[in-house]
Amino acid sequence: MAGVSLKCGDCGALLKSVEEAQEHAELTSHSNFAESTEAVLNLVCTTCKKPCRSKTESDLHTKRTGHTEFVDKTMETVKPISLEAPKPALDIDNPDGSSGSGDAAEEMVVPEVDQKILEELEGMGFPKARATRALHYSGNASLEAAVNWVVEHENDPDVDELPKVPANSKAGPPKPALTPEEVKIKAQELRERARKKKEEEEKRMEREREKERIRIGKELLEAKRIEEDNERKRIILLRKAEKEEERRAREKIRQKVEEDKAERRRKLGLPAEDPAAAKPSVPVVEEKKSSLPIRPATKTEQMRECLRSLKQAHKEDDAKVKRAFQTLLTYMGNVAKNPDEEKFRKIRLTNQTFQDRVGSLRGGIEFMELCGFEKIEGGEFLFLPRDKIDSAIINSAGTELNSAINNPFFGVL
Repeated sequence: MAGVSLKCGDCGALLKSVEEAQEHAELTSHSNFAESTEAVLNLVCTTCKKPCRSKTESDLHTKRTGHTEFVDKTMETVKPISLEAPKPALDIDNPDGSSGSGDAAEEMVVPEVDQKILEELEGMGFPKARATRALHYSGNASLEAAVNWVVEHENDPDVDELPKVPANSKAGPPKPALTPEEVKIKAQELRERARKKKEEEEKRMEREREKERIRIGKELLEAKRIEEDNERKRIILLRKAEKEEERRAREKIRQKVEEDKAERRRKLGLPAEDPAAAKPSVPVVEEKKSSLPIRPATKTEQMRECLRSLKQAHKEDDAKVKRAFQTLLTYMGNVAKNPDEEKFRKIRLTNQTFQDRVGSLRGGIEFMELCGFEKIEGGEFLFLPRDKIDSAIINSAGTELNSAINNPFFGVL
C-alpha cells in the first residue's frame, strides 16, 4: 500500500506532505523521515467546522469552546503522498539565506521565537506550529500573551501554519501592540472589571438569599398562625363544653332546690306553686329539642358519659372517684409520652392495685376500651396495640379526665 503520510523517526509525528516535513525539520532539526500508511487524523468540529489533527488538539478545542461533537473525515482527505517537493528544499547549512542563483526568489524561513515559552505552550497541548505562530505575532512578550493570541485567532484558517519571514530580513519579531506600561494599565483595568463583576454577582446572590429567607420566614409565620388559630378554636370548644356542663349542673341544683322548696311548703301546709308559672319555657325547650336531628355520639362524648356514669355510680365516695380519674389520667399520659413502651400499653386485669383503683369501678374498663385498649389472652390483660394508638383520642381522653378532676360540677346530672 502506498504511503499516505511521512512519519518522523525521531519524535513519531505524522506529516501530510513534504512541505510539512521540511518545516518540521527546520523547527526540530529532525531529519529521519519515512513513508507511513498511517493517515493523519482529520477530526472536524460539527459546530464550528474547525479541523483538528490529533486527539489532544480536539480535547483542547473542547475545553476552550465547549464543542464536543467531532466528525472523523480522515479517510475522506487521505491520499497517497508525493515525495516530489513543489519548491526547492531549504539549505539548512546556509543560515544566511543566500541562494545559488542570483535571480532566485527571496527565501522565506520560520522566525526565531522564545524556546522556553514554546516548550511551555507545547506542554499545555498546543501544536508546535500554532504555538510558534502565537509567539511570533504576540512579539514573544509572555506566555499569557501567546495564549490570548491563540484564543483570539483559533478560528483563523492558517492558525496551524508556521509563520514565514524573509531569510535576509534584519527586522526582529513584531512588537506587541501595546507597550509594557499600556499592558500593565490594561491588566489593571481587566482586574478591576473582574472585581466589580464579582462584587455585583455576590450582591445579586445575597439579594436572592435574602428573598429566600423572607419567603421561608413568611411560610413559618403562616404555619404558626394556623397552628395558633387551631389551638384557639380547640380552647374555645373546650370552654364551651365546660360552660355547658356547669349550666346543666346549675340547672340540676336549681331543680333540686325547687323540689326541696315544694316539699317544705307541703309540710307547712302551704299550697303548691303553679308549675306552669314557674317553668313557662320548659315545653318550648322540649319541643325545640324534639325538632333537632338525631346525631350519633362522638368518641369524646362517649368518654364524657362514661366518666359521668362512673362518678354517679360512686357519688358517695368522692375520694375513690377522684383516685380512679387520676389513675386513668396517668395511664393515658404514659401512653402519650412512651408509645413504644409495651409495659405502659399492657395491664393485667387481676392486678390488685388496678382493681382497687379502676377495675372494680363501673365504667373504668369501658373508658379504657374507648381509648383503644382490648382484652387479650382470655380477658387476662388489657392491651393497646402500637398501630392502634390514636394521639387525638389519647389527648381527648386526657382533656376529659382533667375536666372531670377539676370541674366541681362534673357528673352532677
